[in-house]
Amino acid sequence: MSSELEIEFKNLVTVDEFTKLIHEFNIKKEDMVIQKNYYFDTPEFDIKNISCALRIRKKKGDYELTLKQPVKDGNWETNENLEEPAALKMIETGYLPDGEVKNTLTDLNIDFNTLSCFGSLTTKRAEIAYLGGLLVFDYSSYLNKEDYEIEYEVTDKNKGEENFRKLLEHFQIPLRLSENKVIRFYREYKK
Repeated sequence: MSSELEIEFKNLVTVDEFTKLIHEFNIKKEDMVIQKNYYFDTPEFDIKNISCALRIRKKKGDYELTLKQPVKDGNWETNENLEEPAALKMIETGYLPDGEVKNTLTDLNIDFNTLSCFGSLTTKRAEIAYLGGLLVFDYSSYLNKEDYEIEYEVTDKNKGEENFRKLLEHFQIPLRLSENKVIRFYREYKK
């Protein structure tokens, strides 16, 4: 189990901008790792309604349960590694295993007994070190939608924002609203 502050900057990009960026940063097809996010909530979307998100991410055969909670400079993430049987049980039935995520949902007055998986999102992702942070290239597909995004994960919000803005300016990419994947998923799910 781990908890950490996630500070990241995101920008949706066009397929042409994405192609240019992965070429400029020498990202190869084999650098792209597939990850699948399974999203959970109650029937009334109680987790979403308090601006949080709950997911299981499958990546390279490993499963990680994550609860994201908004804080001043980003998101507070509570992460737990899950064994495959526990992850599959949660995906199939909504059963939440004991741990810090369950404890936190209890503290937030979320009825974890009514959780279910309401969908998944698949991302092909490449990551590289960039100016003291992590630059991420994502191609995501979910429901009937696809999108391209770059993210910049940092520990210093001000320096990170400056570096990210300069990166966008250098490649002549306009700043575009890029909400978290789960929010984009929710929006598409509600259509």
